[in-house]
Amino acid sequence: MAWFFTRQNIKGDTYTVTGENAKHISKVLRMRAGEELTLVTPDKTQCLCEIANIDTDGVTVKIKTKSPCQNEPSVFITLYQALVKGDKMDYIIQKCVELGISRIVPTVSARCVSRPDQKSLLKKQERWQKIALGAAMQSRRGIIPEVCPCVSFEQAAELTKQNDKTIIFYEMGGERISDILSASTGSPLKNIGVFIGSEGGFEQSEVELVTRSGGCAATLGKRILRAETAPLAALSVIMYQTGNFDL
Repeated sequence: MAWFFTRQNIKGDTYTVTGENAKHISKVLRMRAGEELTLVTPDKTQCLCEIANIDTDGVTVKIKTKSPCQNEPSVFITLYQALVKGDKMDYIIQKCVELGISRIVPTVSARCVSRPDQKSLLKKQERWQKIALGAAMQSRRGIIPEVCPCVSFEQAAELTKQNDKTIIFYEMGGERISDILSASTGSPLKNIGVFIGSEGGFEQSEVELVTRSGGCAATLGKRILRAETAPLAALSVIMYQTGNFDL
């Protein structure tokens, strides 16, 4: 079933979809009156809708049922991803959104080869956000994960103070993810930060900066993963360890 996000909560029994979503429904999917689709509102309400009418003003739907969206993980995970070469970031964002990431913070670390200027970064951020939207629609997310403006590594380390737990993956070794997460005491973790390096990994000083702030250095095993593979592996393991994969 087609899945779309609205910019506002739906209070009545009808709603008119406009803009790009309306064009996608009518021109790309070629849907017709009587067909069903799902709208998800900013408060994560999932609305099952039936198309009532399609015209130049938009797509008017009747709201058949409303329920809380159950598709979001129990943990809010922020990925601090060091910039990578080429279009690898596009792939990382798309797949991480599918896997349940909540926020992505592009980060410039010491070994980043890719260092776009500010104007290029703004264009990239806009494209990355569109990729996140498309992936959220495809995977039936309850939110559109935010792709934040690019920050320095020091700024990213400062942002981790809002996390319950921060993990930096380091190719020179560290603790197992399961041990890091199981060591947490008290209430279940709600906010987890994850640092993944670029093609050259992290400097030792960067790892120390994160660990001094309370973070943990972690390993993904004895094999060295590519920069675009590591975030997917890390996120998958964390989702499994926190009970967000029904396996």
